[in-house]
Amino acid sequence: MHNYQIARRAQIGVIIPSTNTGVEYDLQKLRIDGVTWHPSRFFIELRNWADEVAKTGESDNQVFERFLEIMRGEIPYSIRNVLSAKVNHIMLGMSAETFWGGLEGNIAFERDIKDQIGDLGLTTGAGATKDALERFGCKKISVITPYPQVGDENVIRFFSDIGFEVHKVKGLNRPSATAIAETSIKQVIDAIYEVDADDVDCIIQCGTNLSTVDIFPSFEHILGKPMLPINTCTVWHALRACGVNDRITGMGRLLEEF
Repeated sequence: MHNYQIARRAQIGVIIPSTNTGVEYDLQKLRIDGVTWHPSRFFIELRNWADEVAKTGESDNQVFERFLEIMRGEIPYSIRNVLSAKVNHIMLGMSAETFWGGLEGNIAFERDIKDQIGDLGLTTGAGATKDALERFGCKKISVITPYPQVGDENVIRFFSDIGFEVHKVKGLNRPSATAIAETSIKQVIDAIYEVDADDVDCIIQCGTNLSTVDIFPSFEHILGKPMLPINTCTVWHALRACGVNDRITGMGRLLEEF
C-alpha cells in the first residue's frame, strides 16, 4: 500500500492579495478529507485608499481603479509560484477584478489567466456566483460589497450582462484593503436589511476579504432565501470542478444542497 495521504482528491491553488485575511479564515473552517488549499499571495502596493485620496486629491473611484491597475501586474507572479506546487485547480481569492468591465471584461480577464495555467481548471468569483445563482433559479438579486461606487457599478454591469435584475447594491466603501476584513458584524447585518426586499430572490456578498460565512447561513433562515458569500461560491465551484461532491453543513445552502 502506498503511504500517500496528502490531498488524494484535490490540491487547489488559491490566488489572494497580500492584504487578504478573509479567504484563509473561511478556508480554515473547511476540513474535507483529501482536499488541500494552497494560498499564493500577490503584493498589494496601494493598500490605504483613504490616505491616497487625501494625499492626491483623487476621488475614491480613481484611487480604487488605480489599485486594480497595479494589482493586475502582480497576479501572474502569484500564479507562477503556486503552479510550481503541481496543484490541479486554480481558485481566485479576489473578486473585484473578475467583475470589472462586465461580462466582456470578465471573459478577457479569465482568458489571460487561462493562457498562463494551461489545462488546469479555473474558478473566479464572478463565474462561481453566476453558476450558484443559476442552481437556485434566481432572477432578481441584491449585492453587498466593500467597494466604492465604481466597484458597485461594475458589479451591476456584470450581473446585468448575464441576465439578472439587480435590485440594489450596498457598497460599504471601506477605507483600505485591510479594513475590509475589519468590517463589523453590525455593518454587514445593516447592509443585509438595507438591500433586502420581498421580491429579491438572493443576496450576494462580493469582496473576498469581507468574510460573511458566520453570518449569511443564519440569515438564510431569517429571510427565507439563499445568501451567497463569494468565498462560499468559489469554494463550492472549485470543489465540484475537482469532482469533490461532499455535502457540507453549517456553511449555507449552496454547499448543503448542490
